[in-house]
Amino acid sequence: MTDRIPEADGRPVPGGRDRYRAALNGLYRRRRFGLRPGLERIRGLLEALGHPERTYPAVHITGSKGKGSVAAMTAAILSAHGLRTGRFTSPHLASYRERIQIDGRSIGAREVVAGVERVDAAAQRLEATGTIDHAPTFFEVTTAIALDWFARRRVDAAVVEVGMGGRLDSTNVLDARVGVVTTIELEHTELLGSTRSAIAREKSGIFHPGMTGVVGELPPDALATVEAEAGRLGVPLWRLGTEVRVDERRLDAEGQTFRVRVPGATFDAVRLPLLGRFQPGNAALAIGAAVRFAAATGRSIDPDRVRAGLADVRWRGRLERVARRPELYYDVAHTPESARAVAQSLAEIAPLADPSECAIVFGVLRGKDVERILDALAPLARTLVVVPVRSERAVPPAELRVAGVGRFPRIVLAPDVEQGVRVARAATGPDGFTLVVGSDYLIGELVRREGAAPDEPDLSDPGTESVPAVGGRQS
Repeated sequence: MTDRIPEADGRPVPGGRDRYRAALNGLYRRRRFGLRPGLERIRGLLEALGHPERTYPAVHITGSKGKGSVAAMTAAILSAHGLRTGRFTSPHLASYRERIQIDGRSIGAREVVAGVERVDAAAQRLEATGTIDHAPTFFEVTTAIALDWFARRRVDAAVVEVGMGGRLDSTNVLDARVGVVTTIELEHTELLGSTRSAIAREKSGIFHPGMTGVVGELPPDALATVEAEAGRLGVPLWRLGTEVRVDERRLDAEGQTFRVRVPGATFDAVRLPLLGRFQPGNAALAIGAAVRFAAATGRSIDPDRVRAGLADVRWRGRLERVARRPELYYDVAHTPESARAVAQSLAEIAPLADPSECAIVFGVLRGKDVERILDALAPLARTLVVVPVRSERAVPPAELRVAGVGRFPRIVLAPDVEQGVRVARAATGPDGFTLVVGSDYLIGELVRREGAAPDEPDLSDPGTESVPAVGGRQS
C-alpha cells in the first residue's frame, strides 16, 4: 500500500497519507465539542486569518433538503461562465476533501493539512488570550479552512451551503450577494424550533440588507415567515412557482430536459443528467441564484453556458442509478419528506415495476422518524433489507426490523451494507429495482467500496475516537 496520497492536481504527496490522516483525526476529535450555535468563534478565527471571507462574493444556500444539489448546480453554472468558483458543502460521502472544491476539483490533501495547521494555530492563540471562550467545533474549523482556501486560490465566487439552520450557522459570515432557501421541514427541532415558522425564521437568518433572495416552494406558514423576514431587511425575493417557473419537462432514461423562466430571461431545453422529479426545481433555484448573482456583480448570464454547466453537473447519492438490469439506485433520503420524494420519483421512473420484484436496503442514524420514512417507502417494494450504519449513532438493524413489521412482507437482516446489497439484488426481479436509501454514511460506505477514494481514511462519522483502517473496509 502506498504511503502517498494524491494532491488535487494528481501529484502524490510523499509521506502524505500519515500527515493527512493525523490532521483529520485531530480535526474529527473536535466533534466531541458537539454543536455550539453562534458566530463568535468563527468570527475570531476568520479575523485571525485576515478575513478571507471578505475577498470574494458568495451565494449562500440553506434549506431542509435540496441545498447540496442547488449548491452543486449553482457552482457548475458559475464555473461554466469562466468564474473560478469555490463550493463548500457537507457532509461528504467518500472523502473529506469533497466538502471543499474549486471548479469541481476537491481541495488537495496537502492543502487540507496546511489548512488544519493554520486554523489550529489561530484557535490556540485565540483560546490562550481569552478571545474565544471555547475551542472551535469540527464544522467551525472546516468552514474556516474552506473560506481561507478560497481566498488563497483567489476565487471569483463562492457557493456555500449552510451546515444547519442559518442565523447562527458558522457560514453566516459571508459577503453573500444572494441567499437561497430551498425547502422548510420540521428538522433539528431541538435547535431550530418546534414549528415550521420558527425553523423558517432561523433559515431566513442568512438574509442581510443589500442581498437578493431565491426561495423554493415552501409551506404557507414557512413562506409567510421568510417573506416577512426578507421584507423587514429589504431583500427582494424570487419564489419558485411564481417568479421562477419550470415547465415542458421531459424524462428519459439518462436524465431530464425542461424549460426554466425567471424575470427577464427564459432558458429553453435545459438538460440535467440527474434523476428525480424534484431536481428540475432545484435547477431552477440554481439558475435564479446565478442570474441574481450575475446582476449583483455586474455580469451577464449566457443561456448556452447555463445549459453547458447543468449538462455536466454530478451529485452522487441523489437518486443515482449505479447499475442496470436490474436497476440499482442510491439515495441519501433520511427524512419522511425526502423518502416520499424519492418514492414518487421512482414511481415515475419505473411505473410498471412490480413491488414484489423490488427491494429496499435501509440504514439510518438515531433521531430520524424511521416509521414515517418506511411508510413512504413501503409502496415501492415487498422486500426490506435492514443493515447497520457504521456510526456510533446508528439505529441497530433489529430495531429497524421491528419498525418494518406490517409494512414489508419480507424483512431480512444483513451484517453490513455490502452483503445487504447482495441479498437485495438476489431478491430483485429483472424488471424491478433495488434502492439503497438512508444515511449519508451508508451511501458513503458503498461509494468508498467502489474505489472512489482508495487512500482516504474511513472517517465518515466524525464522532468516534477510534482510528479506522484506510480504504473503508474495516472498522
